[in-house]
Amino acid sequence: MTAQKIKTFLWFDNNAEEAVAHYVAAFEDSEVLHVARYGDAGPATPGSVMTIAFRLAGQEYVALNGGPQFPFTEAISLQVNCDDQAEVDRLWAHLTADGGEASMCGWLKDRFGLSWQIVPQTLFDVLGGDDPAGVQR
Repeated sequence: MTAQKIKTFLWFDNNAEEAVAHYVAAFEDSEVLHVARYGDAGPATPGSVMTIAFRLAGQEYVALNGGPQFPFTEAISLQVNCDDQAEVDRLWAHLTADGGEASMCGWLKDRFGLSWQIVPQTLFDVLGGDDPAGVQR
């Protein structure tokens, strides 16, 4: 199998391990792939998590405990196309739990500050469909 050519890299302050566990619990076909730890020369405590490679719903990511210099903003988000309303509701509840913030139009921010778009696939079917009145609604 060919390695995924482009991976999303997520910079966390110091809670990448907690965030990855939260995300992996939310999606099927998800797992932690590799954990690298800081050594004596690193800027963090030796033995603490530096990076975690992980998979969410078949897509690979890397999380870094890099410090507070670069917090997440709404300028980037992860979009999840959901099969039905039950999946939307389940993911919405999971990702907003314990301090996440709901927004509008399918957007939310999880307790780690990462923005998500949780949307039903039917929305894209309507927006890309042949019914101009449906698109306007």
